[in-house]
Amino acid sequence: MGTSRRQFLGLTAAAVGSAAVGVTTPAQATASCLATGTLYLGTYTSESGGGTGIGIASYDATTGKLSSTGVLAGVQDPSFLILSPSGRNLYAVNEQSSGGVTAIAVDSPGHLRVLNRQPNGGNAPCHLALVANGKYLLSANYGSGDISVHPVRTDGSLGARTDLVKHVGSAPHAHQVLQDPTGNYVLGVDLGTDTIYTYTIANGKLALKSQAKLTTGAGPRHLAFHPNGRYAYVAAELNSTITVCQYDGATGKVTPGAAQATAPAGPTNYPGEVIISPDGRFVYLTNRGHNSVAIFAVESGGASLRRIGTPSCGGDWPRHVTLDPTGKLMFVSNQRSNNITTLAVDVQTGGLTQKSSFTAPIPVCVLPG
Repeated sequence: MGTSRRQFLGLTAAAVGSAAVGVTTPAQATASCLATGTLYLGTYTSESGGGTGIGIASYDATTGKLSSTGVLAGVQDPSFLILSPSGRNLYAVNEQSSGGVTAIAVDSPGHLRVLNRQPNGGNAPCHLALVANGKYLLSANYGSGDISVHPVRTDGSLGARTDLVKHVGSAPHAHQVLQDPTGNYVLGVDLGTDTIYTYTIANGKLALKSQAKLTTGAGPRHLAFHPNGRYAYVAAELNSTITVCQYDGATGKVTPGAAQATAPAGPTNYPGEVIISPDGRFVYLTNRGHNSVAIFAVESGGASLRRIGTPSCGGDWPRHVTLDPTGKLMFVSNQRSNNITTLAVDVQTGGLTQKSSFTAPIPVCVLPG
């Protein structure tokens, strides 16, 4: 498939300490008694220094401290994870050359059981979405540049693939798939073709409705919708920008607008994940290279962004970022330094303050459970 995502990212095999996922020390066991939440951790199992499956951790809502509580071993290269709306099922990509998706039952928070795995027909799946009221699981395949569709059975397991839609263009690399806020459209973000594709889905099949092209060479990676549904913010990996797009929920049309840098001038930088605060007032983006979390104030009802800070991510190569359900804690997966940092979020100013750091093997995704 040419250069893989892992080769491009320059993945290193740093040693992992005793606090790694799946190994619980007595001190961690004591701390877990104070925990108020569960986290599921994605990793690469086929890389030296990687995990053995999906990591499980707890966190204390006051201190932000993480504690390892176990691992669901045997799930291969689970580099991206999502939960069903009910919380009863977890889904993982298997980011391998012969890609797959794995369905997992959540018997209780932190207690997981594999239901089944399905090959998805693509190469290096890296992102997932549940769409059509949870009827289908979609996966974005970076290596082969396409999107796979699997029906979700009543028990949460996955049926055989019903569609595989190839992105047309120069060196397609599908990097994200998600449902729009109306629930009527599916968007595919492709880093290789610099395009956002809008689809409808029916009877397990995707139908292309429109395309939106970003600047050639921008490398759009992920987008996040404003809560009002009228704007989307697109992180571009290759030119280190974030673009404000207008979104028409009636037609699914994306209209790219102004772009701006995600980090001050300095080291070569590759934006990773982009998220928005629950109240829609702040957008956050990880800067791999600058090793920071960019903070943007959302202005003009969502139509513009103003960068107000780039505090340290507390590690090296911040791949993924997410918020806890309260929006007051942020978890950053630092891929190369093998640690997850917890940052306290000031919901009034958007500011971030590091609270703690947790050692984990090649963390590339953190999902609150």
